[in-house]
Amino acid sequence: MTEINYPDYLALDELMQLQRPRSNPVHPDELLFIVVHQASELWFKCILHEMGHLTGAMERGEVMYAVLAVQRINALVQIVAAQLSALETMPPQHFAQFRGYLGTSSGSQSVQFRALEATSGARDPHFMHVIGEHGDVPALVREALARPTLEELFERLVAREGVTVESLYTGAAPTPLFLLAEGLLEYDAGFARWRFLHVQLVERIIGPDTGGTGGTLGARYLQRTVSQRFLPRLWAVRAKFFGATTR
Repeated sequence: MTEINYPDYLALDELMQLQRPRSNPVHPDELLFIVVHQASELWFKCILHEMGHLTGAMERGEVMYAVLAVQRINALVQIVAAQLSALETMPPQHFAQFRGYLGTSSGSQSVQFRALEATSGARDPHFMHVIGEHGDVPALVREALARPTLEELFERLVAREGVTVESLYTGAAPTPLFLLAEGLLEYDAGFARWRFLHVQLVERIIGPDTGGTGGTLGARYLQRTVSQRFLPRLWAVRAKFFGATTR
């Protein structure tokens, strides 16, 4: 086996060349802005990879493997959300000094993020419009849309076991399917928490009424996504225990 060292294994020389501030003179805060967003894309790549393991396990009926996979995904989502706190240290006047160099760049253009939403279950009319408003739907997103959603895969598992979702919460002891249900809900809640923190960050830096660089409505555009859920029927089951009616 060829000897390999740490810098070579991680391709650090190439990696360190990928942070390319565009402001002139270079603004000292632009590097942080780039690193946080590049790191987010790397974590999205990792989450999508783990999503493949999760959905594969669910399709094969391997519930405990799916439980382990969703636990890892939830840990990764926490990391993506937590790193937003680094950008909270950037005052609005600093961002204003280099924002113009972003051009029309926008997080809404992230193909991996859109693929993650599609894999998770986004199918609403607004999402379907957004993913195609800048041209053809990216291949990665199309592939995700062609596959069953997390909720569909979970409901197939429930049907295969010959039980109901309600019975998972009323049995004598927790079952693997119960653990998976709770793990999936934790994922949905974690994703919503990330959206909320993102809205708060945007409002803190550019204000609630400033438009986004990509032509979006900025914080107002992000606000409408906070209440979105990937597993609405699984959430609705909880309400039944308290006599609530679902909408």
